[in-house]
Amino acid sequence: MAFTGAGISAESGIPTFRGPNGLWRNYSPEKLASPEAFLNDPRLVWEWYDWRRQIIHKAQPNPGHHALVEMERRAREQFTLVTQNVDGLHDRAGSRNVVKLHGDIWQVRCTGCGKGRHDERVPMDPLPPLCPCGALLRPAVVWFGETLPESAWEQAVEAARRARVFLVIGTSALVYPAAGLVQMARQSGARIAIVNPDPTPADELAEWVLRGPAGDLLPRLL
Repeated sequence: MAFTGAGISAESGIPTFRGPNGLWRNYSPEKLASPEAFLNDPRLVWEWYDWRRQIIHKAQPNPGHHALVEMERRAREQFTLVTQNVDGLHDRAGSRNVVKLHGDIWQVRCTGCGKGRHDERVPMDPLPPLCPCGALLRPAVVWFGETLPESAWEQAVEAARRARVFLVIGTSALVYPAAGLVQMARQSGARIAIVNPDPTPADELAEWVLRGPAGDLLPRLL
């Protein structure tokens, strides 16, 4: 099993929430990625997501993403990739068995009728976008204060509990409940490998701690 976070996407030029470039118009992302922010000013929230979508649209999967595709190919059906990222770069690289804990920025969901659809318009026009039913559309991502999708969480927990090797890649291991997957895997007997440039709280659970960017280290692991 591989568990990826914002670090692997940062190597493709996508700003992280908590990094030095994580601010937009002097707003904290935590203030924008919430149901309350959307209720108060849906246009402002959509302007931020439209900005993010344009950055992601220009980004390309890096060698770390491609190495995970090759790991999946070699392992066949015995490999699960669980990601906290919403950018879709794993899909674009060619990964198939991807569990998206925090949703997908290229999916939108109606706040009225509840219907969802894939939407890759860049830039988004009009803002905020509307559903044919007339209600506002929202990004189909998990915001602060919302629960993870039940199906995705169940798949992630099952994969963590059956994993023999658990790769933790480019994640701060600070955001729960997702970060709890590392502990679950360890308790179920998995051997933990951390791939990250900086120390993380999960390091003490790991058998291997590999310091450096995923784009460098994952191809070398192959």
